[in-house]
Amino acid sequence: MKIEEVVFTRVGGLRTACVTREQLVRLITEKSSRVRFDKVHNKQVHPMLIFSTNGHSISIANSNKEMGELLNQADILHADGQSVVTFSKYFSQHPIPERSATTDMIHDIPQMSRTPLRHYLLGGKQQTVDKCAAILQRQYTNFAVAGAHHGYFSEQEEAELVKQINETRPDVLWVGLGKPKEQLFALRQKPHLKVPVIITCGGCFNFVTGDYKRAPLLLQNLGLEWLHRAITEPRKLLWRYVTTNPHAIFCVVKHRYRHQPR
Repeated sequence: MKIEEVVFTRVGGLRTACVTREQLVRLITEKSSRVRFDKVHNKQVHPMLIFSTNGHSISIANSNKEMGELLNQADILHADGQSVVTFSKYFSQHPIPERSATTDMIHDIPQMSRTPLRHYLLGGKQQTVDKCAAILQRQYTNFAVAGAHHGYFSEQEEAELVKQINETRPDVLWVGLGKPKEQLFALRQKPHLKVPVIITCGGCFNFVTGDYKRAPLLLQNLGLEWLHRAITEPRKLLWRYVTTNPHAIFCVVKHRYRHQPR
């Protein structure tokens, strides 16, 4: 699947891709294969940026204009939250077929495609990202780890870091620095990164290692994973969900009748 074939819709003012999990994987593998061909012929690499959206993203994007513009610069903004899928069915021109959680995507790529890809993991503590890399490489024969680096670096250190990443020749760069730092890094360094695909992934590495727990599958399917997280981490997340969820609903309704792009 090519990005030119993707249908987009607006959910809460954010230009969101109407894609399935399998289609996302196909987009990533197709882009990686195309860039490999371009590199052989000395063509310039233009990374595909993949950001995620959920109810919290919709709320902050409508509260902070710069954040909204930031998220809308992604080549693919996918529905990380089930609420975005539900909103699209009632308040958007095109329905999004299913949720594509980033925590699933890191497993979907090796599971849904036989194509061997090289992955670079960036973010979190060094111990965490190393453990995550070891688990994924052990679990999937087609998941090769090109490198792993912690997320505690300054803007002044980015040039050297980007050089190191490029030297490892990854197909996919996972950036887990948290919003908005990871999006800012991806956009700032996009012209310098010779990487086919850049995926921002928040705390994804911690879910792989088991430091963060996913909700039971039933709650995931009901779109209530946010509730599980709020209950298990109330000091960190309860107030966020209590305040941003109603605001996200308001924002989705507010944008209902605005222009919808294809």
